[in-house]
Amino acid sequence: MGKRVERSSKDKSGQSSSQDTNEDDANKTPEPYTCTGAFEADFIELCRRSGIPQSEIPPVVVRAKRPGTPPPPDPKKDDPKGKNQPPPEPTPDIKDDSDPVPKTYVTKEKYQYFKPTIQVEMENEDKPNTVTEIFVRGWKIDELMMGIFKQCFPTIEKLHSINFWNTSLTESTVKELASFLPQCSNLRNVTIEGNTCTDEPWALLIGEDSLIVHLSLRHNGITDKGASSIGKALSTEKTCNKNLLTLSLCHNKITDVGAAALVSGLRMNRVLLSLSLANNRIGDEGAVKFGEVLSRFPLFHFEVVERRKLISDKGSPERGSGKSPPPSRRAESKDRPGSVRSGSHLDKGDKRRNKSSNKKDNKKDKEDTAKGTKKEDKWKKVGSKASLVSMADAAKATKGKKTASSKDKKAHEVETPDILEAVNPLSEPVESLEGQLWIPGNRSLINLNLARNKIKEPGIKSLLLAVQYQTTLCSLSPHPSLKGLLKLSLQGNPIEKDNEHFTKLQEMMVMKDPFYKPVSLSPSGENQSTAG
Repeated sequence: MGKRVERSSKDKSGQSSSQDTNEDDANKTPEPYTCTGAFEADFIELCRRSGIPQSEIPPVVVRAKRPGTPPPPDPKKDDPKGKNQPPPEPTPDIKDDSDPVPKTYVTKEKYQYFKPTIQVEMENEDKPNTVTEIFVRGWKIDELMMGIFKQCFPTIEKLHSINFWNTSLTESTVKELASFLPQCSNLRNVTIEGNTCTDEPWALLIGEDSLIVHLSLRHNGITDKGASSIGKALSTEKTCNKNLLTLSLCHNKITDVGAAALVSGLRMNRVLLSLSLANNRIGDEGAVKFGEVLSRFPLFHFEVVERRKLISDKGSPERGSGKSPPPSRRAESKDRPGSVRSGSHLDKGDKRRNKSSNKKDNKKDKEDTAKGTKKEDKWKKVGSKASLVSMADAAKATKGKKTASSKDKKAHEVETPDILEAVNPLSEPVESLEGQLWIPGNRSLINLNLARNKIKEPGIKSLLLAVQYQTTLCSLSPHPSLKGLLKLSLQGNPIEKDNEHFTKLQEMMVMKDPFYKPVSLSPSGENQSTAG
């Protein structure tokens, strides 16, 4: 009896210990999953860990591509005489009511086409870690799914494009998306279309730390509220987006108020190259604002203050000597008492020596500045590579023979003017008119699309004056990166085609087109196009 009691007590203790271990395993949190960069495997595992049933996990499929048309067979090339061609096979008389299997597309089961999927494009389909583009189309992305994307996307090394179409994004999901997009090092193209969001937090995508180069926000119902925040994200007097090159805001609800906000973002932005505002509600007031920012405009008071700060930080060129005053020794040394003067320990002879040395330094500075101005004048006159070579040859003839190292330095100096850098508009030369400081307008924007809006003759006239101003300014001071508008789309506006200002503007824009080839005259006097 005693043994049986001992065995029963042991069994009970063993059962209780096993129950405790099971409870401990259930209470333990699972280890966090580290993504490997293979998007499909990481996405399925994260969905499974998030509690999504296996049947509801969207499959990752390769984006379908239209098959190319194969070239027709050439029997003459393979067998020019036709001797080796086999005789044609007789067609069997088979009566089959079934249609032949198609070869240009793949059929799916009923309703399978409407199930959510994630389409990807890859550099190499055999390597799962070479995903370059991700497309999500026609199903809702909630906060849970956006959290999964937050873990997957930054680990994909070659991801450069994201396309969300009709995914019902909200303010919280857009904020979550904007928080982890800067972590995707190679991401450059973002397309978010067909997502009507009442809060319009689209400006979060183009913050200062954004790496997006091409952004498309079409069909998102963006109003003046969203346009004003986007304009502030483009630039202010202190900040500026330095990566965004193209911005598409087509098919939205932007009026003259939103256009004015976008224009304010173009005042200090010299990076954006293309802006599309087709199919909006912009009228003459918005077009006049665009004409002002493209020609020249006066600085506001806060912009003048910021310009003065910028000049004081860099050393103002308007202070005569061209150099900022040297900092005092008292500011450099913290341990030095304030009651001791810096000149009390100097002898008279030392002061005289300092004065004579200062005079010599001033003479040298004047000579250097004169040489620098002469060099700048030479560079302004230079306009082509041939003139650069001729100027280098002239310098060799005047200065005599030099070593190979000096030749390398000169070649490096010749190549440096081709390097283009974004210039702060507040540091450009200004013109004082009627108590205001005027600066040249935005000449970095080369494509502006205002088609199918409500622009009439006053807006067309303002845009014409802006294009004329840019043309004259480019002829007076040519700059390789600031050539002004090269393409202006105005079709679909309520303006007559035979309008004087409209026809003149169209003729000027045709001449500014970089692919334009002028019509040459043949020897007989007839027009002959040089286009290939």
